[in-house]
Amino acid sequence: MTTQIGLGDITIHRIVEQEAPLFGVSDFFPSLTKEMLDENRSWLEPRFFTEGKVVLCVQSYIVRTPHHTIMVDSCVGNYKPRPTRPFWHMMKSEQYERNLAAAGFGVSNIDYVMCTHLHGDHVGWNTRLENGRWVPTFPNAKYLFSKREYAHWENERKTQDAAAVNGGSFDDSVLPVVEAGKAVMIDSRRQKPGGSF
Repeated sequence: MTTQIGLGDITIHRIVEQEAPLFGVSDFFPSLTKEMLDENRSWLEPRFFTEGKVVLCVQSYIVRTPHHTIMVDSCVGNYKPRPTRPFWHMMKSEQYERNLAAAGFGVSNIDYVMCTHLHGDHVGWNTRLENGRWVPTFPNAKYLFSKREYAHWENERKTQDAAAVNGGSFDDSVLPVVEAGKAVMIDSRRQKPGGSF
C-alpha cells in the first residue's frame, strides 16, 4: 500500500510494511481501563482495535524533493532475529519491497535514510542479508543517526550480549551501516538549521 501527498514540488510517499493487530491493548496502554476502552469501542473497532489488540502500522515515509530522496525510518526488515516479537521474528515478506517499487522507488534511488530513533521496527531495512552478511540496503544513501542515541547503544553493547542490545537490531541493522562508512552522526543539540551534513 502506498499513499502520496504533494506539497508544492515535494512529494511524500507512505510505504507500508505491515498493518495488523500486533500488541495486546493492555501491553501497549497499561493504564487503560476496561471502562475507557468500552466507551471508545464504537470508533476504535475494527480499524484501530480488534481481537483485543492494537492495530499498528509499520511504515516508512519517503520525502522526494527536487534535490534529494529521503527515507524516514526503514521498518522491521527481513530475516532479523527478534524472538521477543514473534510477529517480526525472522520475518520473510515481500510486501515492503513491492510497495517501495509500486511508489516508483528502487533501493538505489534513496539519498538519505533518516532514522528517527534506533529501535528495531525503525531500522530493519537499513540492512539486508547478502551472502550471510548484513550490508546496507540502500547503496547510495547516507544514513542519519542520532550521535547521542548511537553512543547509548554502543555503551550498552560493552556490558551486554550483542543479541540483547536493543533486541539485536543494533548489531544487524546499525553497526553494518557504520562499518560500511555510510553513517552520519547528527548531534541534535548542536545542529543548526541550514547546516550541512
